[in-house]
Amino acid sequence: MEYDHAASREGSAVPTVNFKALRNGELTSIRSEEIFKGRRVVLYALPGAYAPTCSTGHVPRFVELAPELRKHGVDEILCLSVNEPSVMDAWQREQNAVDLTFLPDADGGFTAAMGMLVDKGDVGLGERSWRYSMLVNDGRIEKMFIEPDKAGDPFEISDADTMLKYLDPSRRMGAVMMFARPGVYVLRTGGETARGARYTL
Repeated sequence: MEYDHAASREGSAVPTVNFKALRNGELTSIRSEEIFKGRRVVLYALPGAYAPTCSTGHVPRFVELAPELRKHGVDEILCLSVNEPSVMDAWQREQNAVDLTFLPDADGGFTAAMGMLVDKGDVGLGERSWRYSMLVNDGRIEKMFIEPDKAGDPFEISDADTMLKYLDPSRRMGAVMMFARPGVYVLRTGGETARGARYTL
């Protein structure tokens, strides 16, 4: 499947799927309606558990800003990846992300329905999610931040700060340094982004 970076689904309903996730050590089936219906939810999707950008930039900042996001009416913050339930469960514990919900899209069904399934075979990962974030209100997508269609793994607008700025337009973004691995960073200051090197998985 080809990925169309311009294919925003704002205004559309989220896909109806059944997720399989580990909850209290038990494999549980969770319908998407249970997650999104009647609730305000932030979901951010990333290419893979334990990948450097995901582990040292994307997830930690959402963990850090979770209380602020909830102050603006967000009921739940979801981290979604095309990974197995056991992998996502272990990764959440490793990240100490107790205020977030890690949601495995093991078969890629939700990601494919969102038009965000991409082939990462060139880095040995197979089909994964393109990086994006979205705000969902009562099952409908209010806002999406989809990373630009560039080579590698761009990480420019799907971050927690951008989502919080959308929820609170008066908020001034300070300087935020996010490391993907030694020597590779993104510096965000006042909404601008500067790179120390190209981001890759």
